[in-house]
Amino acid sequence: MRIERRFTRAGTSPYAGIEWKRATSEIRNPDGTLVFEMRDVEVPAAWSQVATDVIAQKYFRKAGVPQALKPVEENSVPSWLWRKVADEEALAALPEDQRFGSETSAKQVFDRLAGTWTWWGWKAGYFDCEDDARAFFDELRYMLARQMAAPNSPQWFNTGLHWAYGIDGPAQGHHYVDPETGEVRRSQSAYEHPQPHACFIQSVADDLVNEGGIMDLWVREARLFKYGSGTGSNFSNLRGENEPLAGGGKSSGLMSFLKIGDRAAGAIKSGGTTRRAAKMVVVDIDHPDIEQFISWKVHEEQKVAALVAGSKLCDLHLNRIMEACHAESERLGEEAFDPKRNRALKREIIAARRVQIPENYIQRVIQFARQGYRHIDFPTYDTDWDSEAYATVSGQNSNNTVRVSDDFMKAAIKGGSWDLVRRTDGRVAKTLDARVLWDQIAYAAWSCADPGIQFDTTINDWHTCPAAGRIRASNPCSEYMFLDDTACNLASLNLMAFRDADGHFRVADFEHAVRLWTIVLELSVLMAQFPSARIAELSYRYRTLGLGYANLGGLLMSLGLPYDSDEGRALAGAITALMTGAAYRTSAEMAEELGAFPGYPENREAMLRVIRNHARAAHGREDGYEALHTTPVPLDHAHCPDAALLEAAVQSWDEALTLGERHGFRNAQVSV
Repeated sequence: MRIERRFTRAGTSPYAGIEWKRATSEIRNPDGTLVFEMRDVEVPAAWSQVATDVIAQKYFRKAGVPQALKPVEENSVPSWLWRKVADEEALAALPEDQRFGSETSAKQVFDRLAGTWTWWGWKAGYFDCEDDARAFFDELRYMLARQMAAPNSPQWFNTGLHWAYGIDGPAQGHHYVDPETGEVRRSQSAYEHPQPHACFIQSVADDLVNEGGIMDLWVREARLFKYGSGTGSNFSNLRGENEPLAGGGKSSGLMSFLKIGDRAAGAIKSGGTTRRAAKMVVVDIDHPDIEQFISWKVHEEQKVAALVAGSKLCDLHLNRIMEACHAESERLGEEAFDPKRNRALKREIIAARRVQIPENYIQRVIQFARQGYRHIDFPTYDTDWDSEAYATVSGQNSNNTVRVSDDFMKAAIKGGSWDLVRRTDGRVAKTLDARVLWDQIAYAAWSCADPGIQFDTTINDWHTCPAAGRIRASNPCSEYMFLDDTACNLASLNLMAFRDADGHFRVADFEHAVRLWTIVLELSVLMAQFPSARIAELSYRYRTLGLGYANLGGLLMSLGLPYDSDEGRALAGAITALMTGAAYRTSAEMAEELGAFPGYPENREAMLRVIRNHARAAHGREDGYEALHTTPVPLDHAHCPDAALLEAAVQSWDEALTLGERHGFRNAQVSV
């Protein structure tokens, strides 16, 4: 493939025109004590302190970076692209404590990311010639430094550690697909094939301990959380509470296992940093335990409220009881501990009972006071999300979602009945009023922001690969929806970086960036390892990508467009249409050179139908859509304030469809 230069010049460093600075990054506790500090962090001068803190605290490799490197010669690779390893001879000349350390410059991070992507692209024949590879390398480094685009966190954590520094470690049970043979292989090391994907959807079978079952899912999730990724699963295959087991007993139900997974996720920090594990739990609206699932977090939030209020009331009243004992001890002696003799103690006991302080605690602190103690240390809790109160309740480490169908929504609208279906034999476990069940969802969401809703029928109407099965779940933030046991690699384009001072949106630059980052994400499929053989196989077979954008709100504000306005929505729609259309166009371009994704032939007609529907929406069509249960809201041409952007968006979809009809697509999905 040919790679155009728009931001850099051949023979000149992409960093040459960028001013750099040395900064300090630190984290302090509320009391001022220092938790983390790194001095002399090299970043672009235009970067904010927040950006500096993010790269220094979360994305710099903190240990094991050799302070002397040497290249590993490869005859088939240009010398500037050779990977590097520790120079043992040079390191031996350094003091032992100076041989390995941390990354300290953003340039190191940009180089290892862009270099790794380019290295894999070169090895797999993605570039027409060396000049194209070099242009790709330089353009990406420039865009990273200028904050024009960014990959997802696992790329920052993992990508390039082996290529740039020779860092490796023992295999962690991952698998990858050999690009030359298409065979799934077990990884032999931790970083030679990095784990760059952020978003996973994993299946879970109604099986306790075997591969693909419940306990195996926790292991697969742990592999993802360790390297900074998130995962979602639809748990609707699990039988409901009291459904029969093969051994003659009864199932403990869906909720008992969800609580185990919640605890496991809460124990792991993503990528070994301060970010918590990201997890999505999806349950179908007809599951026998759906009511308990809907109200799960509501009840846990109430427990937190009880812990907070109860702990503070206990601390207050129990210490008042002790004070009352000692206030009269000199006058009454031993009788000071008898409420019949000590009126102040009696008042405090009555006050404690009024707010439901347990009687055993009341009697215990009286005994404690009799032993000479004047104060009881009763820990109190607060409602901070990271507090001990939330750590003691379940359901805090996942986003919960109910999967609803059009049939359920129609029943809720009409006030009809809704059957909950047993998983073991398909019999009706319970029949509910659909409207009442919908109200339970609404109340829970109002109370604690969970569960969310996924509209199953509409999602599958836009499924590009229905021959492979239905879409049943999503990643934690719901931007990636595809088959079970697949993964998606994300990247975001910073919209404000494509806005000129006069408010003009640089359409051509944006399209150029979309093309390059679509290639980056495709290369990330090529180089990646995955937490199971099945995910490796399907991710290679369908090659789903997740290009997106950031800073839409900033762009709208800079243009004086209200967020909730026809013009604001139309502009957002046009940018989204251009990004996705240009990405599919790039995917078809790659298919011409490298072939369509392996699962394309059996899904060709369905995928082209979806692309045609997208193209119709880009043209602003109100009708003529194929095989949809719900007509989409089309692109609003009348209110779009940028004619050039609108024209490019429409053209991108026309070209994506034309090229896709000829060559197919390299990727089953390209954007989120």
